[in-house]
Amino acid sequence: MKQPLAYVHPAAKIASSVVIDPFVTIDQNVEIGEGTRIGSNVTILEGARIGKNCTICSGAVISGIPQDLKFRGEETLAIIGDNTTIRECATVNRGTASKGKTVVGSNCLIMAYCHVAHDCVIGDNVIMSNAVQVAGEVVIDNHAVIGGGALIHQFSHIGQHVMLQGGALVNKDIPPYVKAGRNPISYAGINSIGLRRRGFTNEQIRDIQEIFRYLYLSGMNNSDAIERIEAELPATKERDEIILFVRNSKRGIIRGYV
Repeated sequence: MKQPLAYVHPAAKIASSVVIDPFVTIDQNVEIGEGTRIGSNVTILEGARIGKNCTICSGAVISGIPQDLKFRGEETLAIIGDNTTIRECATVNRGTASKGKTVVGSNCLIMAYCHVAHDCVIGDNVIMSNAVQVAGEVVIDNHAVIGGGALIHQFSHIGQHVMLQGGALVNKDIPPYVKAGRNPISYAGINSIGLRRRGFTNEQIRDIQEIFRYLYLSGMNNSDAIERIEAELPATKERDEIILFVRNSKRGIIRGYV
């Protein structure tokens, strides 16, 4: 259902059950799935791919041109998964030639005034509180919770099930399952409450805590800690994921609390 005061390009592919409020602008090369609602004054530009049952609130801009001087007008995408809510005045830029697309997963909540820059990959079930600013080519894995006003440096990687303090300045990678905060950003324990809410057992949580004792409380550097973890702790899905994350970190992981 489209209000007469909305503009929808005739080449846009809009499912029949999409609700479009007044003063919306939807450009060509846009696809929007069943059950999605587009609030008033939303702008959806070329390259947007919005899934089913999403809510895009007033003033949001989806698939805006990247704020990257290397961008040369190449055809790229901004992809929003199913059941995701983008609140008022949030912005999601499309990709550049680097990755070709910006992705926000399914079941996410991106609150008001957040910015997701070019070529970011945001996983499923991610919550970003108000005014989070995510620079280009950041990766945020599933179930991460990002506190309001956080600033995330380009190319950073935030692991799954992370709880990040509001107002944090993130310039290093944050391993999965942890809480991170303080200034400078540092390890603040594991996200045990979030893990319990998502069905992790007490044994799994204890195993994760032990891994991070080696990494952050043993006095060893990361390489030595990883070797000890592999040698002394039983192999689990969580252990192997943490090891892989640390080894693959390009920016280095956040430090332990001093």
